[in-house]
Amino acid sequence: MHLNHDTDAPAADPISFDDFLRVDIRIGTIVEAAPFPEARKPAFKLKIDFGPTIGVKKSSAQIVERYMLEQLVGRQVAAVVNFPPRQIGKFLSEVLTLGFADAEGAVILFAPDRSVPNGSRLF
Repeated sequence: MHLNHDTDAPAADPISFDDFLRVDIRIGTIVEAAPFPEARKPAFKLKIDFGPTIGVKKSSAQIVERYMLEQLVGRQVAAVVNFPPRQIGKFLSEVLTLGFADAEGAVILFAPDRSVPNGSRLF
């Protein structure tokens, strides 16, 4: 699912600005985090509130190496909200929570450094 995380990998092929605008990346607040023991790769089930227009969406996130469940509720995260839902076992993941690999390859969540309104779009 993931592309090359190597920091020395070249940049991806160029895209147009219109292509960028088609990817809808929003900020939401995690309102619920639960274990996901049925997942093939260790993950958590998240419910993320993206505000009144988009609402609360579910996401499976492979972030167990660097985060504990009790650290997640109330935290703002970025997610792609316009991918089609993806069935992961019996769980339907509705958004793709975004992160970056650290030096050991574990996922670090991508989030604003200050609070912004839920549903704010990346530009």
